[in-house]
Amino acid sequence: MTVVTSQAAHPRRLLTLSRLSLVLAAGLVLGACGKDESATDAATPATPAGAETTAPAPTADTAVSESVQAMSQDELRDAARQAYGDNRLYAPAGNNAVEYYLGLREKSPGDAGVSSALTDLLPMTVIATEQSIAREDFAEAARLTALLERAEPQHPALSRLKSSIESRQKAVADREVQQQVTAEQQATRQVELERQRLIDQKQQQEQAAKALLAKQAADAAEASAAAEAAAEAEKRAAEQRAAAAARPATPAPRPARPTAADLRPLSTPAPNFPPDALRAGTSGEVQVEFTVGTDGSVATARVVNAEPRRVFDRAALDAVQRWRFQPVSEPVTTRRTIAFNPGG
Repeated sequence: MTVVTSQAAHPRRLLTLSRLSLVLAAGLVLGACGKDESATDAATPATPAGAETTAPAPTADTAVSESVQAMSQDELRDAARQAYGDNRLYAPAGNNAVEYYLGLREKSPGDAGVSSALTDLLPMTVIATEQSIAREDFAEAARLTALLERAEPQHPALSRLKSSIESRQKAVADREVQQQVTAEQQATRQVELERQRLIDQKQQQEQAAKALLAKQAADAAEASAAAEAAAEAEKRAAEQRAAAAARPATPAPRPARPTAADLRPLSTPAPNFPPDALRAGTSGEVQVEFTVGTDGSVATARVVNAEPRRVFDRAALDAVQRWRFQPVSEPVTTRRTIAFNPGG
């Protein structure tokens, strides 16, 4: 009985061994293929996620699209106003206020209005770049950085932004190598990046537009108040001249010492909103005491009171020191309160 069992088991063992041999052979073939594929993969540099493989990275020279550069001054001015009104401050590419104003500046270098508009828009562009880096949208971050460099090659934030893009790209590439991210996953992630970019940029540009409108309203109110003060001073001067003409001839009186009401503003640009305070939504006001020299420039300025302290002091002083008035016979010292409100 034992012999029969042994003879019946022998064919089964042969069949099992045969199957094992086939499995081992197949494993060796697959292993060889895997080595070939590994060698091929090793010879082919990995492309970091978010990196463009079909188009070169944007630079300051290519930041403004060819279609924008081809537009006339009138077309650029109209397009810039339209983009500004539609909250397309720095996006989308090729159809935003920053590109139109850059194109207009190159065709009309002496236009003070264009320079002022770019000065207002650049802090928003820096914030948008930081937000693109944070969501790992490196193509958009590179485009915004190129726009910033085109507008102001020596901008203090450029070096930091470029370094941040490079380091974050490397970190993402290393992470994806470790996680073995597939092409399908990368494509899905890119679609999500594009969707999130559109949502974020719409919200961010709407908020930035509100802040700019508030600044413009404040500038207009200040200009109106200055004009009223100038008109009142002119009225008083006219009354004084009429009264003097009606009086009998007497030795010429000494001219009255000028006061703050006699200051006639020529240029009072509003302060730049500190980016950190703008991101934090911080508001406040600064009272500045300043002295206008006989040539109409601000000779000295100091902060008298500020709320909150040391947040807006530098921006307020920088703005006041750029103010210009009509020349006066003697220096005049006065005070002004400058308000900062990010939301209008």
